[in-house]
Amino acid sequence: MGEQRKTITDFKHPPLLRWTSVNDVVMGGVSDSLMQVSDEGTGLFAGHLSLENNGGFASVRAPLPENDFSGYDGILLRVKGDGKRYSFRVRTDILFDGVLYRQEFDTEAEKWIDVSLSFRSFRPSFRGRDVPDAPPLDPSRVFQIGFLISDKQEGEFRLEIERIEGYGA
Repeated sequence: MGEQRKTITDFKHPPLLRWTSVNDVVMGGVSDSLMQVSDEGTGLFAGHLSLENNGGFASVRAPLPENDFSGYDGILLRVKGDGKRYSFRVRTDILFDGVLYRQEFDTEAEKWIDVSLSFRSFRPSFRGRDVPDAPPLDPSRVFQIGFLISDKQEGEFRLEIERIEGYGA
């Protein structure tokens, strides 16, 4: 039996997600980022990470029109990065701020790679800190996804995304 896939976005066909930036300016920092569609029709999360004014993170997020990923094992990303480490984030509620679930992944500079993020491996987090007593991620409640760069990786960054999918056995 083959692997089952569910497209979350490929940046070319509906649903086209509405991405918003949430950067460290919310706490006085000066980092900036955007999610744009590239000339090649891929998503491009890019900007500048600054550590000035106690800053140090840049992120984008998008609400999902379809939220139930029951029966799927995780999220598959097809990405081309810059060699930096990124975090993929999932929210299981519609709050602006609250517990989210995150998983970090490394990129290889200028090389397309597939990144499999098992739902079981997402860690609950609140404002960058682990929340050990939070329940595990509920795949039937994936209301929002996002990308974040932090960890003092100062300077320009660029993560190209060909597609984001749910995957399952």
